[in-house]
Amino acid sequence: MPDSSARPGSPAPPLGPPSGALPAVWLDADLDDIVASLALDEALLEEAHEGVTTAVVVRTWMAKRPVVVVGSSSRVDQEVDRDACRQAGVPILRRPSGGATVILGPGCLMWSVVTPHPHGVPAVERIHAAMLEPLVTALCDRGLAVSRQGTSDLVLALPHSAAAVTPPVPRKISGNALRVRRHGVLYHGTLLDDFDISLAERLLKHPPREPDYRGRRPHSAFLANVGLGRQALEALVRMAFGVAADAARITSWSAERVERLVRERYADATWTDRL
Repeated sequence: MPDSSARPGSPAPPLGPPSGALPAVWLDADLDDIVASLALDEALLEEAHEGVTTAVVVRTWMAKRPVVVVGSSSRVDQEVDRDACRQAGVPILRRPSGGATVILGPGCLMWSVVTPHPHGVPAVERIHAAMLEPLVTALCDRGLAVSRQGTSDLVLALPHSAAAVTPPVPRKISGNALRVRRHGVLYHGTLLDDFDISLAERLLKHPPREPDYRGRRPHSAFLANVGLGRQALEALVRMAFGVAADAARITSWSAERVERLVRERYADATWTDRL
């Protein structure tokens, strides 16, 4: 969810990697700890907001086991089957951004872009466009019929069958969300590549809100994998967000910030269940 401190009347600053106005760096941080991975995104946002970081930070990561992650304003019991998660040994966590509940795990690539905005952030729809349009272009350049749908979804047009004459069906391949501070934006999301989509059917309830294009379809008929492989998807993310081949590569980050956020929020069950 956008931070209430964002100023709607502030000047429109450069948007970062898609416009090429700010340098982009690549962060190598594929952590074993899923809780720390979620906290790291917010730690990077804090640094952008405080002016500690002056470049756009781009990263990808992949959870090594399934985990349910609810949005900042999601109600767990409305969107998640707690009993199914408990029986499957799948933890439930909360992220700092808005949007609906997702399941992460092997085959689901996570991507994050943190952009400093020292003069104030632009309008939210402008941020959505600046982040998603370059990613759509990069995927389409690989021959995939990808487009934006809803507020911040990316969909792949798939035929009903090999001999179908009916219009292609849009299947969701990427769900994305943002968190806005006065001087920084965190934009992150999923890219389904080789993910076990049946997990969504088993662990999640039908969402209380859905975009019109979903048409009440169950998770199994709504989601799809792109099947490009992790290495190819990471290359597309780098291209989309302006990470040059010779761009700076970061291999360290503020462990103190991450540890504090883990302690205060992400590892705290009361924070996850607060709604």
